[in-house]
Amino acid sequence: MLEQKGFVNRNKEREELWTADEFTGRLRNVGRSSYHDKHPFHIVMHQGNLSKEQIRGWVANRYYYQKSVPIKDAAILSNLPSREMRREWIGRILDHDGRPGEDGGIEAWLRLGEAVGLSREEVIREEHVVPGVRFAVDAYVNFARTKPWIEAVASSLTELFSPDLISKRIKVFEQLYPWIDRSGLDYFQSRLTQAPSDSDVALRLVLTHCQTPEAQQRAVNALRFKCDVLWAQLDAIEKAYP
Repeated sequence: MLEQKGFVNRNKEREELWTADEFTGRLRNVGRSSYHDKHPFHIVMHQGNLSKEQIRGWVANRYYYQKSVPIKDAAILSNLPSREMRREWIGRILDHDGRPGEDGGIEAWLRLGEAVGLSREEVIREEHVVPGVRFAVDAYVNFARTKPWIEAVASSLTELFSPDLISKRIKVFEQLYPWIDRSGLDYFQSRLTQAPSDSDVALRLVLTHCQTPEAQQRAVNALRFKCDVLWAQLDAIEKAYP
């Protein structure tokens, strides 16, 4: 009887919409519990205890994710229902692919590869990308292509959490990995301003268009999925570079 009562109460709770603040809090709680800054590989990185080989392995594998981000965003763009939304979203693609006469995030990541001792060619050829990373990233791109656009937008909200991590990473690289050429840190510097702007747009869309309890929960689940993608990448990298 108590179990039945508990089940009914849980269902009753989801008959009502979360307020915007409650909804935002639920989304932020996903980051507090599941964001990849808590992964053991990241913890060791931020302690300054990764070897040169491990840092290079992380950079080379993360490139596959970086080059797939604009592909993911193009998939979301193709499903957005209004030109106003598309105008806002297209900037993400340009930030990574680059604008005419300007380098974008992918180019900045290649410079990071060079800064840690990799050649551009081996990074671009994806010589070091392990199957688990490829599988996780491809799953994320497929999610963006096939899920309802609002769920795909919600999955991008890891950008709510990334500025704090990136700010810490810059300091860690500068202080604890002095062998890394500082010119390679430009990617992280640019994301300190891009990520908050991007997350503002995505959060506004999610808060505006998730207007049922079910839609709100699907948005939270989509964000959890994205955190799982990031976590799975680190699992694969950690195993490849123990």
